[in-house]
Amino acid sequence: MSIERSGTCRRVTFRLRVLNVLSVVFFLIAPTLAQAQAVSGGCPLDFSNAHDYRPEKYVIEGTYRTHGALLKLVEDAHFTPTVEILQRGHSSVMPGPDISFTLRVYPNHHRALIAMLALGEKEKTSQPNGATYSIECWLSRALRFSPDDHIVRMIFSQFLIKEERGKEAEQQLVYVANHADENAFTHNNIGLLYLKLKNFEQALFHAHKAQELGLSTPILMAQLKKSGQWVDPVPTHPLESQTNSQ
Repeated sequence: MSIERSGTCRRVTFRLRVLNVLSVVFFLIAPTLAQAQAVSGGCPLDFSNAHDYRPEKYVIEGTYRTHGALLKLVEDAHFTPTVEILQRGHSSVMPGPDISFTLRVYPNHHRALIAMLALGEKEKTSQPNGATYSIECWLSRALRFSPDDHIVRMIFSQFLIKEERGKEAEQQLVYVANHADENAFTHNNIGLLYLKLKNFEQALFHAHKAQELGLSTPILMAQLKKSGQWVDPVPTHPLESQTNSQ
C-alpha cells in the first residue's frame, strides 16, 4: 500500500509540474483578451505578450529566461524546419497556424515573415490557410512592433513590389538606406530590391556603395550588366596624389 501511494504521489507531482510549466508558457506567449480586442481593420495593435526577435533587443526583467531559451521553446514547438519549408505543420496539419503562432510571439521573426510570404505565394492567397491574419497584417504588425528593424522593412518592400505598389516599397527602402550606415550587406540588399523596381540608378548606387565597403556583389553586378545598366565606379584619388601627379 505504501508503495502504491508513493507511486500515485509521484504521478500527481509530475502532472502538477507539467501544468505549472504549461501555465508559464501560456502566460508568456498566448494573446490576451485585450490583444484580441485591440485591432484596427482586423489587425492587432497590442503587443503586451510579444518579444523582439533580435537578441540585442530582448528584455524580460525579473526572469531567468534568455532570448535563446524562449526562442528555442517557440521554434521547437511551432517553427520547425518542415514548417519553414512549408512541407507540413507541426502542431497542426497545415503550416499556417504554426507560422501564425510564431509571429504572435515574435512579430518581427524574419524567417517566419518570409515563410508567411512564401506560403501566400504557394497558396495564391493574401491570407494563407490557418493564418490568423492576412500577410499584409503580419507585415504591418512587424513594422509597428519594430520600426527600426531594417530587415522587416526590406521584407515589407519585397511584398509591396510583388503587389505592384512601387512607391510604397521605395518609401521603405529610402528609410533603410538613410539608416544603413556602413553596412555593406544592407546596401547590397537595398540594391537588389531597387533592381526589382527597375530603379537602375539607385540599384547601381547601392551596388557601388557595397563594393566600396568591401563586399563583392556578383549577383547584383551580373543583373545590372544583363540589363545593360552596369557602370564601373569612378576611382577616387586622394588630393595629395593628384597634387603629386601634376
